Amino acid sequence: MTASGVCHSDLHVRDGEWDRPGPIVLGHEGAGIVDALGPGVSELRVGQPVALSWLVPCGTCRACLGGRPWACADSPSFRHRMLDGTTRWRRPSDATEVLTYCAIGTLAEESVVPAAAAIPIPDGIDAAAAALIGCCVATGVGAVVKTAVVPAGASVAVIGLGGVGLSCVMGAALADAATVVAIDRVPAKLEVAAAVGATATVRATDDPAATLEALRDLTGGGPDYVFEAIGRRDTIELAIAALPLGGTAVLVGMTPYGVRASFDVYPFVDGSRRILGSNYGFADPAVDFPRYAELHLAGRLPIDRLVDRRIGLDELEDAFEGLRSGAYTRQVVVFGD
Repeated sequence: MTASGVCHSDLHVRDGEWDRPGPIVLGHEGAGIVDALGPGVSELRVGQPVALSWLVPCGTCRACLGGRPWACADSPSFRHRMLDGTTRWRRPSDATEVLTYCAIGTLAEESVVPAAAAIPIPDGIDAAAAALIGCCVATGVGAVVKTAVVPAGASVAVIGLGGVGLSCVMGAALADAATVVAIDRVPAKLEVAAAVGATATVRATDDPAATLEALRDLTGGGPDYVFEAIGRRDTIELAIAALPLGGTAVLVGMTPYGVRASFDVYPFVDGSRRILGSNYGFADPAVDFPRYAELHLAGRLPIDRLVDRRIGLDELEDAFEGLRSGAYTRQVVVFGD
């Protein structure tokens, strides 16, 4: 492994908000260098830089055969094991099986992953940026250009400016949206959003009505598309409330289990509004990861601007605390040689 992002999904598991089996090595946003190949693996080479996909396609289900690997229902990622149902990890003390989160377990110095999880990327990409392509960039950019298919000239709002939300901002800029409004409570995150493509920013407060009014003022009554990238009930409801006639709310942020949101149904239906769920930005990793990497190298996806803290593996608990407080955009564990 060369780098691993510290993502809120890891925190959901760490804090028991998502029930996962264990013991388990966390981390699902990573990049590395191929050190060895298993039997029958011919599409990779030793020494090749790769970004890791946390959703490993089974390759045989209806979704995979239909070109929708992001919808694979039989992915080994859901079992946190290799395709054959085994795990290569054992505790040294008693040989207890140790699982790897989403079958890749990136918060480790080395990992054994299914071949389909390792996606070759061009040389010359910073390890931290390569890691983010594997999760937050694919999730956020893809939500805009693949899930919602935002057309040029549209107005867009993004609520929540962590790595995923800022990737939504970059995706909106890539789609040539005319107006891109970024919303968050942290001024430093608003500054990053402006640097990666936002045309306007709103500092949210405890008064959602004031945030809604500011957003409507900036978008002529409401944005065509609102991307919710936090996974909170109140911000989900804000995203839906902000929609004008014909508007679309795209829910990207993942909530803890059991969270429910509500909206007034009559104006929603009467106004032909829409809600879309976007998991992993509808990613086809083998196709999309190299594309996002090339866009980064061309200067059109400034992924490096998302990284505001590089840490060692021994700083992980402090990084989780930073996630809880919302202090950072993206923290990345960078592994030494």
